[in-house]
Amino acid sequence: MKILKTNIILIAALIMLTPFYGQGQNKKTFLSPYSHIKPIAQMEDLEYPYTVRKLKLDSGPEIAYVDEGKGDKVIIFIHGLGSYLPAWKKNIEGLKSSYRCIAIDLPGYGKSSKQPHSGKMSYYASVVKEFTEKLGLTQVTLAGHSMGGQISMVAALNYPELVKSLILVDPAGFERFTEGQKQWFRNVMTFEGVKNTAADDIQNNLAVNFYNMPDDAEFMITDRIAMRQAADFDNYCYAVVQSVNGMVDEPVIDLLPGITQPTLIIFGENDNLIPNRFLNPGKTKKIAEAGKNKIPGSHLILVKKAGHFVQFEKPDEVNNGIKDFMK
Repeated sequence: MKILKTNIILIAALIMLTPFYGQGQNKKTFLSPYSHIKPIAQMEDLEYPYTVRKLKLDSGPEIAYVDEGKGDKVIIFIHGLGSYLPAWKKNIEGLKSSYRCIAIDLPGYGKSSKQPHSGKMSYYASVVKEFTEKLGLTQVTLAGHSMGGQISMVAALNYPELVKSLILVDPAGFERFTEGQKQWFRNVMTFEGVKNTAADDIQNNLAVNFYNMPDDAEFMITDRIAMRQAADFDNYCYAVVQSVNGMVDEPVIDLLPGITQPTLIIFGENDNLIPNRFLNPGKTKKIAEAGKNKIPGSHLILVKKAGHFVQFEKPDEVNNGIKDFMK
């Protein structure tokens, strides 16, 4: 049973779950490295690097976001599965001098409201559209990481008049899965599995996202541990499970040729999550190039010695690539 449990946890990580996030970087104790972390009462208590604003949408959810920098060009950053907006803090810091940088928590995540929803990519894309219009913005660049990349592609396809260009960072959506493989995802990714992930497994799962995990990424582990007793944690777990279903239920791989917006694709060359090492073993470069070839006129950057969380692991290379693209 222990072997089975370990395999399921590792598989969950390889699905693209990044179960982490930040309560500060205190010293770990020997043998029980995160026993000192104090639980938070609700996810609203998570510490964010910038002032958080809230925007209530007519469709129901309240979206938490940060809005930094100024400029005619607006970038909206969309986090990945299990993640939240602080995952973009190094990119916001490096880009806000040139662009208006807005990062959001998707419904069910971070400090956004957590009413049950479908988790479909088209649902999240509609939320991004409504949020953008509510701010009075008419054309934006969407920057999406992992699942956020798949959401961004759906938004570009569904709302081409709104999405001016795309930045896809280790995006989900470039792989093809059979019906059996899709059902495998559904079977493995359960509410109980997400909710009951142990502290040491959270730490191990996060490490899979990096080629060489930097010390300043530890807040992703401590946040994820601290939120386990939050009053709204169950709702978050439900959102994660629904999001996995949404990713496999609304694939975009056959729709990629319909993306007409200028598109920048950035992959960590050593991404351990894409392609899925259990279902589609192979090199990240092959998947990245296949996706690039399907999106007309797109540009691909492969960052050496970087994993799935390339924007945090190699922020300077990612930010420089984004600046060149935005010109």
